[in-house]
Amino acid sequence: MSVIPSVFRFGPRVASTSFATRATASFSTSAVASLATPVSERPEKMKTFKVYRWNPNTPTEKPKMQSYEIDLNKTGPMVLDALIKIKNEVDPTLSFRRSCREGICGSCAMNIDGVNTLACLCRIDRDQQDSKIYPLPHMHVVKDIVPDLTQFYKQYRSIEPYLKPEGSPPNGKEYRQSPEERRRLDGLYECILCACCSTSCPSYWWNQDEYLGPATLMQAYRWMADSRDAAGEERRRKLENTFSLYRCHTIFNCARTCPKGLNPAKAIAQIKKDMAMGPPASDAQRPLQAP
Repeated sequence: MSVIPSVFRFGPRVASTSFATRATASFSTSAVASLATPVSERPEKMKTFKVYRWNPNTPTEKPKMQSYEIDLNKTGPMVLDALIKIKNEVDPTLSFRRSCREGICGSCAMNIDGVNTLACLCRIDRDQQDSKIYPLPHMHVVKDIVPDLTQFYKQYRSIEPYLKPEGSPPNGKEYRQSPEERRRLDGLYECILCACCSTSCPSYWWNQDEYLGPATLMQAYRWMADSRDAAGEERRRKLENTFSLYRCHTIFNCARTCPKGLNPAKAIAQIKKDMAMGPPASDAQRPLQAP
């Protein structure tokens, strides 16, 4: 019976992180046991977070790593929880992006212990003495761990990421597609444009001014694969140059680092195949029939 009050006491916190728990790792036995102990009675579990700091208002000062000591028993289980605690209680000058806290918006993308990921989905390693947090690599920095995504979004805009149908819908209301046609978009539409994949790609590091990168190319294929879109030929023609598409060397860092479990390299390979052999038969060129 003594367990029941603790379930109600800590239920909201556990529920709020249930998605991230399933996406990363389940609670360990010790972690579950600790939930049954009131916070005030738990021994300190200190961990050092070393965070990249740079202030554009003092450009003559070099970037540095600043250390923060946090009691893990007094913060949430995710790295984003620790960053929020640091900003709210330790150092209000620390800058980082965040919004949904559920792995949906992509705002909190950063490099944590050498891996590009979302801070809201990255569970704190309670056994590791310290964690190092950097902004996404090979990007200009706005401040601290806030990357400048201007070029990334410019490239995304260049592929015209919206439906370009041929004519008006047959029924005057919507463009229809079959369940099979809809399933072709699985593994593509879920991208949240966090830039974890593109900023983990050596080819993108080499020339991000001309190579579009994994995220943008996967979204380009998302529209090529859409049966309602009639601009597939036009979209492929825009990629017929040396750099936009063909700088992908199938390193697969993009697939390894994607926090949504997507495979941009597979989409890029499909674009190359379609450009070499022609796209598969599709209803995109046929007039849509009214039901």
